[in-house]
Amino acid sequence: MNDTNVTWHEHQVSRFEREAMKGHKGCVIWFTGLSGSGKSTVANTLDHKLHRAGLHSAVLDGDNVRHALNAGPGMLRETHGESFAERFGLGFSAIDREENIRRIGAVAQLFSQAGIIALTAFISPYRQDRDRVRRTMDAGEFIEVLVDTPIEICETRDPKGLYKKARAGEIKGFTGIDDPYEAPLAPELRLDASEKAPEILADEVIGYLVDRGIIPSIA
Repeated sequence: MNDTNVTWHEHQVSRFEREAMKGHKGCVIWFTGLSGSGKSTVANTLDHKLHRAGLHSAVLDGDNVRHALNAGPGMLRETHGESFAERFGLGFSAIDREENIRRIGAVAQLFSQAGIIALTAFISPYRQDRDRVRRTMDAGEFIEVLVDTPIEICETRDPKGLYKKARAGEIKGFTGIDDPYEAPLAPELRLDASEKAPEILADEVIGYLVDRGIIPSIA
């Protein structure tokens, strides 16, 4: 299909109307940090707190997205003699990571436009990829949260044994070992996950959302 045949369709129900019905604004909270930093734990803790308060949120987690939207080789069924993964799946090269983040950003933005608080938990190691997602959104819609945990602590956690494999040379291009992690220069929030419990960190994010008028004050 030629791209000239694809046109943008405006929705009959506006974003403002959706947000008014839900009682809060939609946004994208983009958790970034090293593997084992605590991104997913904080995102899910925050999701639970928001849900308990009657607010609408959804978590997009790195591993889950890799198993579906961006599945790599071996994760999806064969289709017409060629695996779906071979046609559309993504690996972990720099260009695949870029496309992975682009797709996630597009999905998160759809959630946000529907008045949902989208919580994304991905390493997203490259600054330009995160900044590119930010530029697709309205001012204040993209909230970058650095889950700042030293690599030494991430390695002691290592729930999947990935650091150990990377140190042994069994995994190549692993972020923080033989591939860079570019921390945000000016994130909206920086969370010290080496010292504080996930519940405290989630409350820090909630405080930010309340202060910016994105959500009402919650107990």
